[in-house]
Amino acid sequence: MATIKKLLSQTAIYGLSSVLGRVLNFLLVPLYTMVFDKEEYGQVAILYAYVAIFNVLLSYGMETSFFNFINKKANTKVFSTAFISLIGTSLGFFAFAITFNKDISILLGFQDHPEYISYLIWVLVFDAITVIPFAQLRYQNKAFTYAIIKLTNIGITIALNLLLLLVIPGLIREGYSFGDYNAYLSNPGIGVIFLANLIASGVTILMIVPTFINIKWEFDKALWKKMISYGWPILIGGTAGIINEAMDRPLLLWLLPSETAVGEIGIYAANYKISIFMTLFIQAFRMGVEPFFFAKAKDKDAKETYAFVMNYFVAIMAVIFLFIMVNLDVFKHFIRNEEMWVGLDVVPILLFANLSLGIYISLSVWYKINEKTKYGAIFSIIGAIITLALNIWLIPTMGFYGSAWATLAAYGSMALLSYIVGQRIYPIPYDLKRISLYLGLSVFLGLIAYKLFYGNLIVGNSLLLLFIIMLAFFESASLRSIFVKNK
Repeated sequence: MATIKKLLSQTAIYGLSSVLGRVLNFLLVPLYTMVFDKEEYGQVAILYAYVAIFNVLLSYGMETSFFNFINKKANTKVFSTAFISLIGTSLGFFAFAITFNKDISILLGFQDHPEYISYLIWVLVFDAITVIPFAQLRYQNKAFTYAIIKLTNIGITIALNLLLLLVIPGLIREGYSFGDYNAYLSNPGIGVIFLANLIASGVTILMIVPTFINIKWEFDKALWKKMISYGWPILIGGTAGIINEAMDRPLLLWLLPSETAVGEIGIYAANYKISIFMTLFIQAFRMGVEPFFFAKAKDKDAKETYAFVMNYFVAIMAVIFLFIMVNLDVFKHFIRNEEMWVGLDVVPILLFANLSLGIYISLSVWYKINEKTKYGAIFSIIGAIITLALNIWLIPTMGFYGSAWATLAAYGSMALLSYIVGQRIYPIPYDLKRISLYLGLSVFLGLIAYKLFYGNLIVGNSLLLLFIIMLAFFESASLRSIFVKNK
């Protein structure tokens, strides 16, 4: 139970940076949907979809590889080798991308704004370079330092967005002058979003320097080959995984009529943001649980602990799912453009899709600790194939609803496959009956609240309270074992 307490504390601190940061970012949605129309917001969603894809490519599984080898070797060569590798590849990418910036802008359909691409190239490089220093902080259990740096990044991003999109245009309307920049600042475009991101990423680089400035710079070629060998399936799996997460935006752009595609993407992206509260906990959990999985692997009760963690993870996810469902009439107001509310029906689908992804992440313990990461790649590739096939099939007739169903099918299939294969190779005694009960009941109550009592917050939240009481009843014994000191 002491181990579980440690996991909870680490998840809570990482959650501070991840959850609070994403909540603050989510609070920018009202600003963006107020300042920009659905087409402009759609352009932002498209570019950040490409950023997500390249973030995975530029880190090429090195973060997970770092955790695997640092727990076995525990020497500075692991850090320096991984770090030097990422610096080298990031600089190579930067040289290529900047050289062909205009061509890339034309290819992506932003030939009139090549500066957007320039900003994001810098962001991608900065993000890739910080991957290993952030992983080192997690390995050293310096969750507070990690959180401070992450929150500073978010704070700068939000402050600059508010300043450039709201405060300065307001001052200009009041009669203040910014000289030659008045025309641009009075009606800023989406480029200021990317510029704010770039400045925040640059500050992050400066803040994280102390974590590696005193290390001994050594590049162990033999170790690097092992790390690449371990990490390449994660790269393939990560690439396939990001296809599941982000490729729907480009596919919508390509498969919908050109005159409506960008606007539809804007509606889809805005409503997708509502499901962010499901991904908040998933992200915090992943940040805390990945090093925990590796550290716990040698213990005799490791499998029982993993099953215990899954139980509570699903219970919390079920509560979050139901909370959003019963309060969807409130959450929709974060989208300030009512024209985008037509996409609200997509939210329940995306919520359950992200819940399935969370379960898959928790199930991934068996292939990560046993160095069988090729299975993760296989599952993600299968998920990507499902994503691409269903999007191509469904988008022409269902629009972005087809993308949502494709996402659910992909993540659900990945979770199921991981469970089936994992139980044969590294069986973990998951309580399937209890997990199924929690998931089934939360979905059932959520659909009742949404379909029959939409907008009735009293009835909806009463159902939520009833569900929480039921969870407390079933988990009362284990809750006492965690939080009450046994005499």
